Amino acid sequence: METINSNVTWMTEWLHSRLELLNLSEFWTEVLLFGVSAVIMLLLSWLSFVVVRRVLIFSIIKMVRKTKSKIDDYLVHRKVFHRLAHLAPVIVIYFLSDLFWGAQTARLAVFHDIVSLYLLVVIIMAFQALLKAFEDIYNTFPFAYDRPIKGYLQVIQLLAIIVGVLIAVSIVFNVEVTAIIAGMGALAAVLMLVFRDSILGLVAGVQLSANRMVRVGDWISMPGHNADGTVLEITLNTVKVRNWDKTISTIPTYAMVSNSFVNWRGMEESGGRRIARSVFIDTHSVKFCTPEMLEKFKKIHHLKAYIEERQIEIENYNRQHEIDESLPVNGRRMTNLGIFRKYLENYLIKHPKINDKMTLIVRHLDPTEKGIPMQIYAFSREQEWAKYEAVQADIFDHVLAIIPLFELRIFQNPSGDDLKMLGSLVKN
Repeated sequence: METINSNVTWMTEWLHSRLELLNLSEFWTEVLLFGVSAVIMLLLSWLSFVVVRRVLIFSIIKMVRKTKSKIDDYLVHRKVFHRLAHLAPVIVIYFLSDLFWGAQTARLAVFHDIVSLYLLVVIIMAFQALLKAFEDIYNTFPFAYDRPIKGYLQVIQLLAIIVGVLIAVSIVFNVEVTAIIAGMGALAAVLMLVFRDSILGLVAGVQLSANRMVRVGDWISMPGHNADGTVLEITLNTVKVRNWDKTISTIPTYAMVSNSFVNWRGMEESGGRRIARSVFIDTHSVKFCTPEMLEKFKKIHHLKAYIEERQIEIENYNRQHEIDESLPVNGRRMTNLGIFRKYLENYLIKHPKINDKMTLIVRHLDPTEKGIPMQIYAFSREQEWAKYEAVQADIFDHVLAIIPLFELRIFQNPSGDDLKMLGSLVKN
């Protein structure tokens, strides 16, 4: 160290003697000496940065690519080593400034402050890159899908920036960090207002993650925020949703806790997507089945066994109770609507796209002015929107086409053709 100091002292003295030959004043001699020494330090620091980044970092990256572990790959991808390379010029400048200007305390203090600020920026940038690499590594684990940590890491990043700002202020104004924190008590209300969304987002993020309310990839519906689609990202302040029309909705994270929303994850995990749709049967078309109708219905594959079993059951009942079957109102009889309902049940049970392990009901709803709603309540095996709609449409295409076979009619409001037909009948 003494050798280095003597060499540097000799160099500064030599520079000083060369500058004196220019017959400059002492002031300008000092200015030029400062400028030349500063240029030398900057050149050496730049050279150290180039050497570290081009040689050392390149060697590290080359070694990383040869390893089997993926952890170091994420460190390279997020450029952690590249940002750490900025430490080299900081060390060089800090070391040389002591050698060149050790006796000039005021100048050295200012230069040290500048270097310290640069060092602080480098450390924060490297720390931010390290956090991003950690997030990438965390996301490779299966449980990361249920418990994203991006919001928590953003809080840590925010705290790191706040701490960095406090340290920077203490360096610039030469004040202890504790004194700055103590003086911030009066600004607490202002800080609460400024970081309101971040604080609320942090609390909401903890609740969302702990209770598994929503995660990336979930399909959610939140009409109040015009959101209906897949969750793309959950951050400290916002939740991004890609809607089915390819637009992006941005929802405040705390709104996911304070307001209600629908998460369709249960449907996706259950293995079925609900079909709940009705056709309206004209009440005037409902009637008891005649023997001829029953014989015709027996030819339908899904009904033969059912009708034969029901006929035996009804005949035994009517015989035991000595029912007078000359009037249809007496005893028990089958109706075309009841047989149609049973046909739909058997048809859906045999349908390859309907999940027979989940609820399957064909039922009457309360009659309305539009007729009797016959509702199909079942679950499709297909959950993807397009395929689900195709299954649902295929089922109701069949239902609408088969209804006339049971001598039933679908109710619909009169259309233009109906009114024309009615008008022609009136004229005749």
